[in-house]
Amino acid sequence: MTSFNPSPAATPSTDWTTGHRLDYLDAARAFALVLGVVFHASLSFMPVFMGWAVQDISTSSWVTRFTILSHAFRMETFFLLAGFFSRSTYHRAGPIPFLRSRALRIGAPFAVGWFLLRPLLVSGWIMGSASLRGDVDVVAGLRGGFQSLATLPSGIFTGSHLWFLYYLAMVTALTLAARHLVASIGAWGAVLVRKADSFIAWLAVSPVSLAALVVPTTIALWFMRSWGVDTPDQSLRPHLPALLLYGGFFVLGWLLNRKREWLDAFIRISPQRCLLAAFGIASILLLGDIERDPGHPQFQLAHGTYAVGYATTMWSLVLLTLGAFRKFCSRPNPVIRYVADSSYWMYLVHLPIVVWLQVAVAELPLPWWLKLTLITLVTVALCLLTYDLVVRSTWLGALLHGRRRDRVILSLFTDRVSWRPRLGVRSN
Repeated sequence: MTSFNPSPAATPSTDWTTGHRLDYLDAARAFALVLGVVFHASLSFMPVFMGWAVQDISTSSWVTRFTILSHAFRMETFFLLAGFFSRSTYHRAGPIPFLRSRALRIGAPFAVGWFLLRPLLVSGWIMGSASLRGDVDVVAGLRGGFQSLATLPSGIFTGSHLWFLYYLAMVTALTLAARHLVASIGAWGAVLVRKADSFIAWLAVSPVSLAALVVPTTIALWFMRSWGVDTPDQSLRPHLPALLLYGGFFVLGWLLNRKREWLDAFIRISPQRCLLAAFGIASILLLGDIERDPGHPQFQLAHGTYAVGYATTMWSLVLLTLGAFRKFCSRPNPVIRYVADSSYWMYLVHLPIVVWLQVAVAELPLPWWLKLTLITLVTVALCLLTYDLVVRSTWLGALLHGRRRDRVILSLFTDRVSWRPRLGVRSN
């Protein structure tokens, strides 16, 4: 190790970065992933058809507002925390074990999960299209889903939620390459590291730091087509604005990991940040209709203003979310810890379940909020059950989490013992 990037054993934050699980960050990461389940479950209830698998007969403008706001910060929160935890793992395990773990926990789920889930997703889209015509054929949908594998690599990402693993792998590789480059240029690298540390220290405490983050984020958002942040799920060719955006959050998380006081100061809750969040939310909700209409005479002005508001909303909600979890979830909680352990698996496998359930209830004469609640609860329940039965205590659990853990749900019905001691402790 070079003198300007000491090993964890040489830093005052050794215990924090290597020895303890930060429960509130685990809880925040789980929240971001579970919010993604609710986000996808809500898409069939939007009043305007936006290319999703199916559109329900019951819709609401409140769903549109929810999807816009949740889309503004959930994946950004995940990438910031991914960068934070990645640096901890890198310094605790070393470069080679870190690369091996990333290949197993990111590359393997992406490759294997995509081939297993794509036919089910495509079948959901086929059945959803048939549902709009009032004629759903499950067998035909499944047949079409598996036949879609023959069209590869055309449309390799279309409709899949696993694009986030592809981008996570890219930003991780780019971060490691940049770190190696800085370490290889000796004294100049030391200067760059000191300047980066000074910038992060300033960012954590300055009352105008949010502006320094909003400006580059706005520039990236200017090149997005719609929904504030494009979903880069159409091609293996990197979507540069999305790569820069998510990469920026990842790198910031990586740098914030260097000192605990930086993160604590950075995510503080203040009246000013709450007001900024309110301003950003109001601006994107008021300008949304114009911003989604390129033919509007004021589109360029609305698009730029929307990008500023969206960037403000994004950063405000990311920081307020982390601050809220630090305030209310700092103490270990067995239920939250279990959900945090299962959230990665839940997000990997949830989408086919969500789409199939959306198709199943699309024509039922029930209110949208009841259907959305049922879809979410059933999806989460099935994901938790499969996690407990086939992942948590098996080689899959070791692959995704680095170690196996005792089953919990099954033991509640068989052993009738307290499940608190069974949760174990995992450091990130």
